[in-house]
Amino acid sequence: MVTARTSDHEDPPVPSYEEAIFAQPSSTSSHLNGAERSHELERQGLLGQSGATSASPCPPSSHSARLFATESRGRGRETYTSLRRSDESDRSSLEQLHQEMGQMEMLDPLTDILSERQSRIRDQLSKRITTLTNSLSSLQLPFEVRLPSFPSIRFHVPEASYPGLIVCGRLFALALIFFVVYFFISEITPKSVTGGYDPDVIRAYVQGNVDRLRIREYLEKLTRFDHIAGTRGDLALAEYVEGVFAAAKLERVQMNEYEVYLNYPRPSGRRIAIVSPPELVWEAQLEEDVAITGSGDSQQQTLVFHGHSRAGNITGPLIYANYGSRADFARLQELGIDVSGAIVLVRYYGSQGDRALKVKAAELAGAAGCIIYSDPAEDGFRRGEVWPSGRWQPEDGVQRGAVSLMSWVVGDVLTPGWASTPGAHRLSKDDNPGLVNIPSLPLSWRDAQSLLSALRNHGEKVSADWIGGVPNIEEWWTGDETSPIVHLQNEQDEQEKQPIWNVLGSITGIEQSEKTIIVGNHRDAWCAGGADPGSGTAVMLEVATLFGELVQRGWQPRRTIQFASWDGEEYNLIGSTEWVEDNIEGLRLNGVAYLNVDTAVSGSDFRAASSPLFQKALMRVLERVAHPLSNKTLRTVWDETNSKLGGLGAGSDYVAFQDLAGTSSIDMGFDGPGFPYHSCYDNFEWMSKFGDPTWESHAAMAQVWALLILEIADSPVLPYDFIAYASAVDGYVKDLEAYANGQRQGGSTDGDGLDFTKLRDASKAFTDNAGLFQRWEQDWLELVNDGRRPETNVVAIHRMGHNNRMSNFETHLLDLEEGGGLPGREQFKHVIFAPQAWSGYDEAYFPGVRDALDEGNRTLAQQQLDKAAAILEKASLKLLN
Repeated sequence: MVTARTSDHEDPPVPSYEEAIFAQPSSTSSHLNGAERSHELERQGLLGQSGATSASPCPPSSHSARLFATESRGRGRETYTSLRRSDESDRSSLEQLHQEMGQMEMLDPLTDILSERQSRIRDQLSKRITTLTNSLSSLQLPFEVRLPSFPSIRFHVPEASYPGLIVCGRLFALALIFFVVYFFISEITPKSVTGGYDPDVIRAYVQGNVDRLRIREYLEKLTRFDHIAGTRGDLALAEYVEGVFAAAKLERVQMNEYEVYLNYPRPSGRRIAIVSPPELVWEAQLEEDVAITGSGDSQQQTLVFHGHSRAGNITGPLIYANYGSRADFARLQELGIDVSGAIVLVRYYGSQGDRALKVKAAELAGAAGCIIYSDPAEDGFRRGEVWPSGRWQPEDGVQRGAVSLMSWVVGDVLTPGWASTPGAHRLSKDDNPGLVNIPSLPLSWRDAQSLLSALRNHGEKVSADWIGGVPNIEEWWTGDETSPIVHLQNEQDEQEKQPIWNVLGSITGIEQSEKTIIVGNHRDAWCAGGADPGSGTAVMLEVATLFGELVQRGWQPRRTIQFASWDGEEYNLIGSTEWVEDNIEGLRLNGVAYLNVDTAVSGSDFRAASSPLFQKALMRVLERVAHPLSNKTLRTVWDETNSKLGGLGAGSDYVAFQDLAGTSSIDMGFDGPGFPYHSCYDNFEWMSKFGDPTWESHAAMAQVWALLILEIADSPVLPYDFIAYASAVDGYVKDLEAYANGQRQGGSTDGDGLDFTKLRDASKAFTDNAGLFQRWEQDWLELVNDGRRPETNVVAIHRMGHNNRMSNFETHLLDLEEGGGLPGREQFKHVIFAPQAWSGYDEAYFPGVRDALDEGNRTLAQQQLDKAAAILEKASLKLLN
């Protein structure tokens, strides 16, 4: 039985509903303070004795120039987003050598020194001393010293003083020898590869000290009130997270503010109603019933709306368009159904998973407005028991969400490609490439039932694949221009410079402090956010607390760890994207990895999507963590279920890191059959009853996250798998060829004549180079005997150079030439990964080629294919040179 450890920081203040949802914050209250917790610790002195005063932490790496500077705006104070320390004291001899070797980009491979390592180490000391002797004997001053002439003066030294002078001379000689040893032979001084702590002890500590009941406590506090981005409820939780970071003794804990475009619903400004004919007049309830009741008095709930929707007040005939895909609208056209000026009703999920692209497809088809309802066939009683008896969405449940076009423009839609700082140039929201141009609202199936029933005998009967799960619909019809007239009203408050707040805290690395691993989760939610994102935030607070405890007991990672609580994710991934754009050059140079957890837990099935580089590291971690519902490891279950790493689309905060900055990214979590997504039924009560009643999945997620952080931040050699990456790229090339051939076989000529020779050759070269590059690690392991033999500074410098090549690889896959990026969505720079243009949650491989094929532009497709081949070939060569 795990005993809960009470958090010592203050609880978040509970704002009123009006404060949490509608009031605009004017300032931020002071930092929340928190006392340190201490735990019974053991093993190697790192873990001390129960109740003993912990050892002072190792001093952080010195002389680390501040890499990123981002002032906190509108807070009345200056804070900085920094991946490096700002102190300017002298570096150690190792760091001086590091600088002198030009950031390691020009180092020879370690294999060049393996054959002569024995003789070099044996001769190094004598060569250094010889060099010092020669240097001292040949020392010439750059000026001539002339002393005035004085009469000859003779000093008499009594013989009794001779012994004292001899002693002084010997002491001077001893000091000189110490000086020579300390300052001139440090290059060959053996260093422990493990940095002084047994990695197994560190791993055992973070796994053994994960407290599932403390995670439960965090989540209960995080879900006490609604916290849509930019509201007082959001700010209250930002300050709460800031307090937890401070209590964990993270460094440079700060709140990072941006001014962005957000919209909020007006209580009396939204309406969906049938207004004609009179016998069918009806009005939707719109709002959910009371969803949060477990804490006694029911909590107020956010209103139903779409983020970044277009305001409007329109009427038009109602037409049903299935899932709202472009193919569905094409089908209506084939049936002779004209949607011009109509209000279309579509259902969530299906052949068009992105709600924004449903609205965009309706707009392009000529519709005047769009209603998206939650069908029970996808997330309701057709799938299982509904709340309060089961995990599925009840009849009144509504899926909120943003309808900004995140696969086209990511981040603040008014500042695409640059940070939304005070004074930044801003685009208009009208005719904005990241926004739709017709109004929309979400709806429950309880309300949609009346709309679907009213379509009977209008238009055409639908085929079986268009029939949803809403009960008591005698016949499903498309509707047409003769359909009942519907009124859609969406009046809203729009703020072009609404403050949002990222919260950051870090742990400075001691070997390469400029190299940074970012650990992130978003904090804002459409309502209480029990699973999305509260479970992820609660787990991150636990992980940050554990790492803070490690640092307080003397441990520090090799590379800097940056914890980040992002704001505005639900509105187009704003907070993380603005921070990336604000720090883009530093990230491209020094970003090692981004480890994202959004919805940490909605069940017990572990899944991950990432750059292929994480294959080896993730498998190592899964071998060490037990499955929450079995006696097997997560790796065993992963293999038994034939699980694979997925690709990264546009579903969460990894997008800007992977696709804009070239920082290798991973997204993880424990999924379940389903949960009341973006509804107020996604709350603490739901998580306690159905999501994770034992909190074991939360604990397992904390272990996976913490262990992966250790793998990337503290392994001497980054555990990146280039052989897996090369194999994946080979598969992507074959899939792209099949996609192009499939278009030709389907009657299109868009794929005809494409020459894949250069891309095939680049993929083959990458495979060869990856094999050669990865041999280095085996050579290094032989040299240091798997960490049991000390490592000299010369070898350490080569090792860090090898690591730099790995961490820079995905930056080298960016199209950074003038005007570069994906044509039509130039904000996305990665030539291998991006979200699909017309299926934003899904990934696309070689997206520039695929986009051009989808647009029917064969010339552009060939240009993008050749450009991708050239960039891939150059990046793989940089691994070796």
